[in-house]
Amino acid sequence: MTSNVDSLMKRMGERLAPSMAKDHPNLPVIKEEGCYYYGTDGRTYLDFSSGIAVTNTGHRHPKVVEAIKRGADSLTHGPSGVIMYESILSLADKLAEIMPGDIDCFFFGNSGTEAVEGALKLAKYVTERTAVVSFNGGFHGRTFGAMGVSTSKSKYRKHMQPQMNAYTVPYADPSLSSEENEAKLEKDFENLFEHQITPEEVACMIVEPILGEGGYIVPPASWLQKIREVCTQHGILLIFDEVQTGFGRTGDWFAAQTFGVNPDIMAVAKGIASGMPLGATAASKELMQKWPLGTHATTFGGNPIACEAGLATIEVLKEEKLPENAAAMGKYAKEELEKMKQNHPTLGTIRGQGLMIGIEIINPETGEADGGGLMEVLDLALAEGVLFYFCGNKTEVMRMIPPLIVTKEQVDEGLEKLDRALTIFEKK
Repeated sequence: MTSNVDSLMKRMGERLAPSMAKDHPNLPVIKEEGCYYYGTDGRTYLDFSSGIAVTNTGHRHPKVVEAIKRGADSLTHGPSGVIMYESILSLADKLAEIMPGDIDCFFFGNSGTEAVEGALKLAKYVTERTAVVSFNGGFHGRTFGAMGVSTSKSKYRKHMQPQMNAYTVPYADPSLSSEENEAKLEKDFENLFEHQITPEEVACMIVEPILGEGGYIVPPASWLQKIREVCTQHGILLIFDEVQTGFGRTGDWFAAQTFGVNPDIMAVAKGIASGMPLGATAASKELMQKWPLGTHATTFGGNPIACEAGLATIEVLKEEKLPENAAAMGKYAKEELEKMKQNHPTLGTIRGQGLMIGIEIINPETGEADGGGLMEVLDLALAEGVLFYFCGNKTEVMRMIPPLIVTKEQVDEGLEKLDRALTIFEKK
């Protein structure tokens, strides 16, 4: 198997589109288990990327694997609506138990961007309004609707500018106080509604409760609460994109609970099924009933095997208290990273919530973001045996998003390897 993978890797560029084959670091692996990848080079790599915030229960958790096998013994495909089956109905019940506020009804798709598309369509349909407001730096997916409200990097929209009636206001500024951010947001909304679009034309506002691809920015709770207040005041539906923050990542089931803000609609995916393709647009039954047959549909969404994996994922998260572990290990990791800053001038701001941690890499002479340096650090860390991932407009922030099963010993292992990588980088 190893030699075959290596042989195929040499021809990767001939068979895979560059947009699929040129990501970082293209580590050839033959197996995954728990918090580790096993490379074709015979080495073991500690995974601090979780398949980019997907495998919250760890890679190939035994209960999830068993659920997938059991599901395949009965059904491999829906399509829901044409037929109906237990796993999709049971998953909807289980999700209703853990969702914030009155959210208890679901449209299942295959991914985060599909969940966002559904959320935008639902909001526009039920309000009969055309405009959408998003927040600068947000990332919501790569289909046209989702891309139309994504502003984390302009290159994601180059030559493909979507025709969305979308308006953008600034995200929270981590350098400002809660009071300053709230006052600035009020002014931003005032300018938006006075100069660009009336609030009566806005169907929804969509926001990541913690900015993901845009740089792992954690806003003050009061800033999100002000958005909720403005939406309620003007009959605007509030969408939380919790594709990356959901299913225990922030230390709660969802970031909505972490910040004490109840959205009208949520888009969830990634950690929902421990690696199986699944996502959901979620809202209250009252709201969903206004979105009738024919206004949205899917062939593969809510796949029965993926739903079995989703049920097992929720069970594991509950039984092993993984949201609580995320809170504890995230607090510990941030404390250790702050200590590391004393010895590493290339470390900038450390920010995050739970096990969603952003580590900024800067030029120590200028204090400016160092995207090129970050990529070198990522490569050096991988050589030491730990896999991180990147984010930020200038690719200046390292994502530390290990599986929620991570132990204190594994956090120490990963940070020790990062420490060695930074030492090598800074000596160049």
